[in-house]
Amino acid sequence: MSQKALEILNSLYGYDSFRGHQAEIIEHVSAGNNALVLMPTGGGKSLCYQIPSLIRDGVGVIISPLIALMQDQVDAMQQLGVKAAFLNSSLSHSEQNIIEQQLMAGQLDLLYIAPERLIQSYTLDLLERCKLALFAIDEAHCVSQWGHDFRSDYLSLSLLNERFPAIPRIALTATADVRTRKEIVERLSLVDANSYISGFDRPNIRYAIANKTTAKKQLLDFLKQRKSEAGIVYCLSRKKVEDTAAWLTQQGFTALPYHAGLPAQLRQTHQSRFLREDGVIIVATIAFGMGIDKPDVRFVAHLDLPKSIEAYYQETGRAGRDGQPADAWMVYGLQDVVRLQQMAQGSDGSEQFKRAERHKLDAMLGLCEVTSCRRKVLLNYFADNAPEQCGNCDNCQIPPETWDATEAAQKLLSCVYRTGQRFGAVHVMDVLQGKETEKVLQHHHHQLSTFGIGADIHEARWRSVIRQLVVRGLLRVDIEGYSALQLTDLCRPVLKGEQSLFLRIEEIKAPSAKKAGSKSARKAQIQPEDQELWDELRECRKMLSDEFNVPPYVIFHDATLKEMLDTLPTSEAELLTITGVGESKLEKYGGDFLDILRRYAEAS
Repeated sequence: MSQKALEILNSLYGYDSFRGHQAEIIEHVSAGNNALVLMPTGGGKSLCYQIPSLIRDGVGVIISPLIALMQDQVDAMQQLGVKAAFLNSSLSHSEQNIIEQQLMAGQLDLLYIAPERLIQSYTLDLLERCKLALFAIDEAHCVSQWGHDFRSDYLSLSLLNERFPAIPRIALTATADVRTRKEIVERLSLVDANSYISGFDRPNIRYAIANKTTAKKQLLDFLKQRKSEAGIVYCLSRKKVEDTAAWLTQQGFTALPYHAGLPAQLRQTHQSRFLREDGVIIVATIAFGMGIDKPDVRFVAHLDLPKSIEAYYQETGRAGRDGQPADAWMVYGLQDVVRLQQMAQGSDGSEQFKRAERHKLDAMLGLCEVTSCRRKVLLNYFADNAPEQCGNCDNCQIPPETWDATEAAQKLLSCVYRTGQRFGAVHVMDVLQGKETEKVLQHHHHQLSTFGIGADIHEARWRSVIRQLVVRGLLRVDIEGYSALQLTDLCRPVLKGEQSLFLRIEEIKAPSAKKAGSKSARKAQIQPEDQELWDELRECRKMLSDEFNVPPYVIFHDATLKEMLDTLPTSEAELLTITGVGESKLEKYGGDFLDILRRYAEAS
């Protein structure tokens, strides 16, 4: 690794050494080569293009799909003393002219730009007249039509190889299975690029998934120990987003809605509050989140099922970027499955695309229903190695109980068959439990041999059996036929008694606070005698963030403040040894923090 890269890492960013593949990637790209980088959220992807941009002559052009986040990314770089700017539709004509002049004069180190602007003839002509260090394609999975977040503008980025063949390109993403990686390479013409695949594991995130019963109550129980923590709650519909945000506000939380139907200014305000204030919960559709680099998001909750493991991994990955304990919590039910199946079936894609969507949904359902380690299933999906037990998911901490559901499944499957495979779950359960409803009598189903044979099993248990059989593929929901339950070929061995079936028991035991990585467990990291200094350091950071109009984490991460708390540096030289304190931040903020630290050091 070049001495120049290490000097930049130390003096600018305040870190002593690179992590994982960072050093290799930076050396490779700095030498003018192309690269594909897969690195988990919080793994330090941005350094892989920022440092080569500073080493090489010219400006590094970063292609990012989210205009709303460019301002914060540029603010963070400017606080480090890097000459960074962005070009997007939020700027006035005169502001754009100023940045273009700076670009032409070689006065910028980094330029952030949206793909739709980059591919315009005017922009391409402008860039051809500039000295370019590299192109970085962030969130590169957006180029894949098989990925979970396809953006059509990304398809045109193959022109970079055609128009700028001598300029190195680095494509980066946190989320891509083998098929998506292959498409990224093909569509961005990266056939000669080195691929750097880091592990997908986020060991600090605890995964927990439960059956949806009373979603709001379940969410409230989860949030009770998290009153002052920042988090994201994902919902599938805009209406549910607004209803949930309003309800959480009534429960005493600072909860803000975010979806594409809200006015742009309101979305920007809510996002800004989430990034800059403590303890804010964003309730959002998937319109929120890509590129969010807030390090202290302590939880991501899902009230509806994501459509794929890629989407789930991307969304849950927004928690715990600082490496501290964080939670990925989700509830889901049969209606989620049916809704997503309807969306996949009703899409405009080809049959091949629809099959791929069904495959992704099946994999997601497998993660939900597995009775062994969830992390193992998650990592195996991305062809990553995993131990048999991670110790930090609900199934590892409290292994789920199972029961021999063979006979119950046979009764259910027989009832579905004898009612003609034309009725939904509610009617089938009514027949099984011997309820003489108007619909049951109308179709003479009270005369069937299966009428009442499941009266000894509670309705909630039957719902669980139906859902788990759908997930395992023994039953399917006829989306075009009023959600009727239908048998599949996979059910034959169970129905004939050739195969036993063990299903999860739904009663969920609450994990202990320590195992769940709860607020109380995390708070234990700050000793009572240190609490006053900790609060004062955070207040100082908030004051500076308001003064410089940036989120608090742009000043210093919590981990940096914690290291100050533990070591009590009292000189500039000592403060420079703290991880995350570089020369630029020392000059800007060092004095304020040293005043506090010296006072406490003298008092102790």
